[in-house]
Amino acid sequence: MADGAVDAGVVGGGGEPDVSDSLRTFGAVVQGFRKRAGMTQEELAERVRYSVQTVASVEQGRRFPTAEYVRRAEDVLDAAGILSGAVRHLSRQPGLASWFRQWAGLEATAVSLSTYECRLVPGLLQTETYARALFENQLPPLSDEQIEARWMARTERQKLLRERPNTAFSFIVEEHLFLRRTGGADATRQLIEHVMELAALRNVEVQVMPLVRAAHAGLAGPMQLLETPEARWFAYNEGQRGGLFVSDPKEVSVLQMRYARMRSQALSLEDSLGLLQEMRGAR
Repeated sequence: MADGAVDAGVVGGGGEPDVSDSLRTFGAVVQGFRKRAGMTQEELAERVRYSVQTVASVEQGRRFPTAEYVRRAEDVLDAAGILSGAVRHLSRQPGLASWFRQWAGLEATAVSLSTYECRLVPGLLQTETYARALFENQLPPLSDEQIEARWMARTERQKLLRERPNTAFSFIVEEHLFLRRTGGADATRQLIEHVMELAALRNVEVQVMPLVRAAHAGLAGPMQLLETPEARWFAYNEGQRGGLFVSDPKEVSVLQMRYARMRSQALSLEDSLGLLQEMRGAR
């Protein structure tokens, strides 16, 4: 499945870990140090330069903390290495895909993120109805509790689009993903409207790769690219039951070249929105 999905812990495009005892325990430790320091969540958020929502999500065990978050929180809260030691135990958390955890940590602080998808609408762009349709068709089947946990993780991750207005998000999605009508005609109309709403954000660009494009530079499969605040580039490729984190600059450069070509082969932002409007009316 898209965006870090494997059967063991991350499913169908969310990329976040399941809500777990170890994450909740780590969050409680952070909360304990914050209260000892006499700080509110708002005050800690300002000091560590993360949003209040991120601080709350970490404390509630709903978001895996990035390395930078842990470093800043440890300095601000004078935690004497306890947070750094505790976060290492999360890497052994059952069901959490280590290859995606590294990507998710980088994604949370990236200055740019580019995504091409040909299988599913990317998790960052999904609606609840669309996401639940994916979860409910997952094999092996998921329980109601697992579906709720995965949707909670998905919606938490989607906050990146609005919480990081200085991050440039680029998406190239295949036209046929909307024509499949996952979840039904009404769900597809809602999905298209949601994607168009997100595309109106200044930091989000959505391009559609039309069916009439007989060939393009992304036929080898989906990809994601990101740039860190330190101007380093990484890539991520995914299959059905695993993902590949790419750090070799030469390999990343090849994928950058392909993505750049796809941006010229896909419809422009304006033409993409026009096509989406047509498909919305045809549902």
